[in-house]
Amino acid sequence: MYGKKGSELIQEFAESEPGQLASFNTDLVTQVLDECNSHFLHLNSLVRKMNAKTPAESSSANRSTLNDASSNNESPDDNEPPEVDGSTNTELPKDDNYHGLLIHHQSLTRNKRCLMAYVYNRAEVVRRLGWTLERVLPEEIEEKLSTSEKEYFKNHAATIQSYMSALDLDLGVDMVPPKDPYIKVRVLDDIGNVVLSDQLANLARHAILFIRGTDAEQYISQGLMEELTS
Repeated sequence: MYGKKGSELIQEFAESEPGQLASFNTDLVTQVLDECNSHFLHLNSLVRKMNAKTPAESSSANRSTLNDASSNNESPDDNEPPEVDGSTNTELPKDDNYHGLLIHHQSLTRNKRCLMAYVYNRAEVVRRLGWTLERVLPEEIEEKLSTSEKEYFKNHAATIQSYMSALDLDLGVDMVPPKDPYIKVRVLDDIGNVVLSDQLANLARHAILFIRGTDAEQYISQGLMEELTS
């Protein structure tokens, strides 16, 4: 059934957890692209057949279609596909070939929309990762991305870092000003001695410290530290 594979792509993304990505479905995307190519070949074949008809045959086919449309109170131009062959301005005869062309054109358009929605929505998730992760993706996320998505993340993250460096401002921290610049944290892994913005700290595993929220942000996002709220 036409459009089934494209529908499966959209359903796959819709069933994913919000903000999470499943592995890029290369096999299903390829199948949808193959179906698009098949529709395009059918379109060209049908247009050639219709353009090869004699004027008398075309006129007869159009009169028959117009009479059917009039009896059903339908407009003869509803859902009319765009002209494929721009070399002629002759109205396409609305016979069986015309309706076949209409089906293939609408199926091709629907598949293209499904592909664009799949790629766009995945790209939106990848874009948001650029604000929460460093330039290097965790392995468990990277293995789910296509080559294009990996390149997109790399370029987007680099652009963010370049912009923040030019402003000398970290845009990745909370937009709501904290009540206290220092927060209480517990170190979840042995990080070692590090130089923070205002002190030299030994971030040993299970250590509980009061440090600036801006210093803790990167470690919290990497799962190396957690904030204690009580």
